[in-house]
Amino acid sequence: MQFLAKLSLAAVFASSIVGTLAAPFNATRRAPAQVVTSCTVPNTVALTFDDGPYYYIYDISKALVAAGAKGTFFFNGNNYGCIYDADNMKRVKYAYDKGHQVASHTWAHKDLTTLTWDQVHDEMWRVEQALQRIVGVTPAFMRPPYGNYNDNVREVAGVRGQKLAIWDFDSQDSIGATPAQSKQYYDQIIAQHPSTILALNHEVYERTAHEVIPYAIQKLQAAGYNLVTLAECLGEEPYQSVGSPQTPDGSWTC
Repeated sequence: MQFLAKLSLAAVFASSIVGTLAAPFNATRRAPAQVVTSCTVPNTVALTFDDGPYYYIYDISKALVAAGAKGTFFFNGNNYGCIYDADNMKRVKYAYDKGHQVASHTWAHKDLTTLTWDQVHDEMWRVEQALQRIVGVTPAFMRPPYGNYNDNVREVAGVRGQKLAIWDFDSQDSIGATPAQSKQYYDQIIAQHPSTILALNHEVYERTAHEVIPYAIQKLQAAGYNLVTLAECLGEEPYQSVGSPQTPDGSWTC
């Protein structure tokens, strides 16, 4: 009986330790990330681009920079190629060095609502690590693939200090819109002239880069909008931290 009593006491003590260690994690887990669906700074437009880094980032950036504008690029780690490939690292650095905002679109473009807590963490931290390595920043924003999220996704993003960035305008390039149709959608939203626009585009489509974006930039600026990064259109910081790029080694793989 004395042995059982001691064993029971030890179990209670161990349980109290586990509870103490787990409490802060669970408390943090219950703080879901904010979901951003629109800009807040009047007269701004945030042109955002998903699924890169890809070939057309240079052309998109040149069109933006030539107009005195900035964009926001939501990068995957391993979607249209590995982010650690030499060409893709150059693309990430190029966008960042040109003053555009870089952010997370998760590692492999999976539907996060189908994943567990740990799997969502994995999808997020691997892109964060890549951006820390390549350009030295920890993103403050992430965009869930397909715009899909649930409480689990928001909780993980909250733990990781990131906000979810959705959109209030879709060029529909990823669902088969022709350049003429995407231009028409831009014309329609400009005619409505909302105070702000948070626009979804994809950098992996040649005709988006070469036809739609130059047209959209010209029309939006003619309507008096300022074309800024997502963070600027919200009046917030783009990164949780800014440091120095690291030197590639054998661990930089997909």
